[in-house]
Amino acid sequence: MTIRFTAERRSPAELTDTLLVPVEAGGSIDASIQELDRILDGKLCQSVGDLGLTGRVGQVTVLPTWGQLPAQRLVIAGIGSPEARTADDIRRAWGAAAQAAAEAGARTLYSPLPAVPGLDPERVCQAAVEGAGLGTYRFLEYRTRVETTLSLEQVIFLATAGQVERGIERGRTAVEAVCLARDLVNRPGNELPPERLAGIAWEIAERAGLECRVYDRGALEELGAGAILAVGQGSRHEPHLIHLVYRPAGQPLASVGLVGKGVTFDTGGISIKPAEGMERMKGDMAGAAAVIGVMQAVATLGLPIAVHGVVAAAENMPDGAAFRPGDILRALNGKTIEVISTDAEGRLLLADALTYTAQQGVDVMIDLATLTGACVVALGKQGTGLFGTDQDLVDALVRAGQRAGEKLWPMPLWDEYRELLKSEHADIKNTGGRWGGAINAALFLREFTEGVSWAHLDIAGPAWAERGGPLGPAGGTGHGVRTLLYFLEEYAARS
Repeated sequence: MTIRFTAERRSPAELTDTLLVPVEAGGSIDASIQELDRILDGKLCQSVGDLGLTGRVGQVTVLPTWGQLPAQRLVIAGIGSPEARTADDIRRAWGAAAQAAAEAGARTLYSPLPAVPGLDPERVCQAAVEGAGLGTYRFLEYRTRVETTLSLEQVIFLATAGQVERGIERGRTAVEAVCLARDLVNRPGNELPPERLAGIAWEIAERAGLECRVYDRGALEELGAGAILAVGQGSRHEPHLIHLVYRPAGQPLASVGLVGKGVTFDTGGISIKPAEGMERMKGDMAGAAAVIGVMQAVATLGLPIAVHGVVAAAENMPDGAAFRPGDILRALNGKTIEVISTDAEGRLLLADALTYTAQQGVDVMIDLATLTGACVVALGKQGTGLFGTDQDLVDALVRAGQRAGEKLWPMPLWDEYRELLKSEHADIKNTGGRWGGAINAALFLREFTEGVSWAHLDIAGPAWAERGGPLGPAGGTGHGVRTLLYFLEEYAARS
């Protein structure tokens, strides 16, 4: 993230470059900068009315200052009604405003902080930082020629630094974590095989002061991780298990395990996918990317809990050595798995990764995975399916998702559906058929949680955006990172 965020107390009438003007529902200007309209001889309110701006969240336009202010331009951003306004309204409004300011050529955006019911200025500022930082994210690593670039260099909040300094820092930490996850998801499969993902995790661990252990094929064989090994055996790139650990300075109050599915490219294997859309399968490691992003952020938050980030990484290819439908695998916990479809490979990676994480003695486990198309059918492109064995854990994740503005919807783990996973020749099958596919996949994962409190986030829908919006362009979204950060903060406070 290249934008700098600071705060200083100044009058809007003194500012140069670009000023953000929040407009409430009904078209009224936020009280914090109403003096501007007087300086502009009523032109601001008149323009808002003439343009039909209603203050709807996400509505944004750029206006001149008619030579009556040092600032060159005004960015008008809808922020909704004062009574119903939320942190996510601020996040989306500031994302849209930062995009508009950058596209207009702004280098500095001055920003007041409107009131949000139930939130102090620190939390409002954090939401604004998240919005501006995520909204101006771009992935340009592979562009040899960039025709248009976003020029925004800094956002200055019109507030006393001491009031919002912590909010700025927390927001920046979250944005950097999400952008890391987005960068990883957007990288092409030829540039991010399992060993490179492991190398990036190792580099992050060194910079952030995390412990890191990486298991290659030989170490996985010694470990007995037969499910991970099977998924990766058709690729010339060996599978890896990545284990990152954050430990607080003192005795940890609790221990949390985060587990990510890291299929760096998924052809479907022998059960090969259709060609149309297969290029998107570079993003089948979005769960792993989210876990790595969270671990980078956790290292700076100073939480009094231990956090284990475990990623199972493999490339699923249809080589002559690839695993086949009908194969029987032995997982890390000793259970045998009959392979019905090699395209149901993510749950195989997670099976061993969950068992491994449980063996680390964690109190709770949460996995993230682009696991099933069935969940996208059920909840659409913005909804995450949430499954869990611990209602308190599920409720805490729902609260965290609401704070993050990410949609999580609790789904059932009906034991009757476990019958669909029965195998004639092994302990369990890796898929139970088409109907209830997201539930069956979660029930399969539950078999490998070793009795630890566990939740599963099926992020197959929101992990990738088909088109851009206030919080970023099309491509990888980094979905789940901010939800997990909010969850970890609450869990640490409760512990």
